[in-house]
Amino acid sequence: MKKMMTIAVLMLTALTATAQEKFCIAKEGKSAQIVVDDNDWKGVVRAANDLSDDVRKVTGIASKVVNSQEATDNSIIVGTIGKSRLIDRLVKQKKLDVKKIKGHWEGYIIDVVDHHLVIAGNDKRGTIYGIYELSKHMGVSPWYWFGDAPVMHKDELWYDDGCEYDWPAVKYRGIFINDEWPSFGTWCQKHFGGVNSKAYEKIFELLLRLKANYFWPAMWATAFNEDDPESPRLADEMGIVMGTSHHEPMMRSHREYLKRKEQVGPWDYATNKERVDQFFREGMERNKAYDNLVTIGMRGDGDVAMGKGDDAENMKTLRNVIDGQRKIIKDIYGRPDA
Repeated sequence: MKKMMTIAVLMLTALTATAQEKFCIAKEGKSAQIVVDDNDWKGVVRAANDLSDDVRKVTGIASKVVNSQEATDNSIIVGTIGKSRLIDRLVKQKKLDVKKIKGHWEGYIIDVVDHHLVIAGNDKRGTIYGIYELSKHMGVSPWYWFGDAPVMHKDELWYDDGCEYDWPAVKYRGIFINDEWPSFGTWCQKHFGGVNSKAYEKIFELLLRLKANYFWPAMWATAFNEDDPESPRLADEMGIVMGTSHHEPMMRSHREYLKRKEQVGPWDYATNKERVDQFFREGMERNKAYDNLVTIGMRGDGDVAMGKGDDAENMKTLRNVIDGQRKIIKDIYGRPDA
């Protein structure tokens, strides 16, 4: 990560006093309102509400979130370039200089502009990362919920360190929930009634607070897209790019195949190409509206060989698998690499 500046809060400002304009986030029982354009991404609005509650965690007083195209003085303005009319206006008026992050995937900038604290992102996740960066510097750990990380109370919160901007050096960063039973599955069952969108919402928030963006869901005995259809919708809304595991191509889980084994037939591309292709196509059609990183390729069910199983046959089958999958992707997205 390319950290350029830092944020100072509360009494730390006395140690780093500069000529930069200060911004008061909270003081004397009052907190600055947070303004977000209702035209912005839903995930940005969600993160703005998290920031409101993070101010409450620290000071005891939540910041009011206002969906508006206008902001009164001493507001925290959050928004995405090209989606937020507030941010675009500041850029057009040359009050907010975004050249430092131009062209950078998931880049964000935080600065004080005209008595506002402004958080702007190049894209949805950039804005969300900027929001959670402010939360972290206020003293709210990304692990406040999962790790019960304590939040120290502060009577006052200040932003006092000029311009901060950042973007990731690695494009996709995430985790894989592998063999979820008994540990992960038991935990989800106890707290959320199952491996469902309620459990994943907490995981997605943690990932975003840690500046991750990519996730392979539980896959041993679950089907992310079918067990709870709210899960993939929520992932896309919040800004998590979904993938599937090393042996689950084309956005289909193995559990989905097992449910349809009689309909789909053998998991063997050498002998059952037509029906397996249809299974792949249905998965891609179902998820095409979401932000996905698609796994391609195929291996035999239970790691057994497909077809005759010798090296020449294996290589031929795998070439056919990838050619077939690329055709499906091209049919649905208009290009083979989508």
